[in-house]
Amino acid sequence: MAVHRSPLALGHNARVTELAAELTTEAWTRAGNPARRVGRRVEHHAVIGSTNDRARAALAEPDGDGRAVVADLQTTGRGRRGRAWLSPPGENLMVSVGLKVAIPADRAGWLGIAAALAVHRACAASAPDAGLAVRWPNDVVDARGHKVAGLLIETAVAGSRLTEVVIGVGINVNWRVAEMPRELARRATSLADLAGVSVDRVELLAKLLDTLDDEIDALEEGRSPVDRLRELFWLAGRPVIVEADAGSVAGTVEGLGDDGALLLATRTGPMAMTVGEVVSVVDAEEAS
Repeated sequence: MAVHRSPLALGHNARVTELAAELTTEAWTRAGNPARRVGRRVEHHAVIGSTNDRARAALAEPDGDGRAVVADLQTTGRGRRGRAWLSPPGENLMVSVGLKVAIPADRAGWLGIAAALAVHRACAASAPDAGLAVRWPNDVVDARGHKVAGLLIETAVAGSRLTEVVIGVGINVNWRVAEMPRELARRATSLADLAGVSVDRVELLAKLLDTLDDEIDALEEGRSPVDRLRELFWLAGRPVIVEADAGSVAGTVEGLGDDGALLLATRTGPMAMTVGEVVSVVDAEEAS
C-alpha cells in the first residue's frame, strides 16, 4: 500500500481537522453505492491507525463485507514487507476494503493483479494521457516508472481457498512532487502532477470502487486478469533486482506466467517468482 508513517504525517492532526471540515464524512459517503458489493458503504475517518486493520475488523460486523474504509491520515499505515507509507493528511486517497470470498488459493496471484488493474483504471480516468502502467506485483506507475499507487493485500485461507481478503490501496492524488521529501520525489509522482490539475478524491474513490467491484466479480467467476496485465506491464524486457524472503535475485524480465508469476532470465537459468518485490530497475534507477 502507499502511505508511509513519519513525523511529517503525525504532526498534522490540526490540519486533518481543518481538511475534515472542508471534505466531510457525508461527502465521502457519496462514493458508496448500495447496488455494488465492493464499497456498498463508505466509512470515513479523519485519523485512524490503519485502514486495513479497520476493514478486517469490519468483516466481523453484520454489514462489514465490502465496506470501504477511507482515512485522511493513517498513524500506523503500512506497506509491503513491513514498510510504512508516507502521506500528508488530506492530500491522497487511502482506502481499504474487506471481502468474504471463495477463491481457490492457487489463484491468489490473480487477486493482486485484478486489484492493480482496478486501481489502474481508476487512476487512468483522472490522468488519461499519463501512460500509466503496472509494475509487478501491483504498483501503478507512470511512463517513467514513477510510482502513483500501491497496494497491500492481506488474505485468510481455509483449506485450499481464500476466505477473506483485505485490499488496501494508497494513491498519490494531490500531493505534488515539489512538496515531497527529496528521496521520495525521485521515484514517485501524483495524479495532480500527471493531469496538471487537482483531482476530486471522492470522485476518484467512487471510480475505484466501481472498477474493483468489476474485477472481483470477474475473479470469482474464474476469469484470468493476466492477459490484460500483460498489455500494461511496465517491466517487460528490463533488468531488475527482485527481493524475496530467500534473498535477492537479479535477472531480465521476460514476462508474466499464467498464474501471475514474474518470469526472469537469470545467470543460472529461467526463474518464476510468485512472491517478492522489485527493488531496483537497473536501466531506470530512479524508478526503483
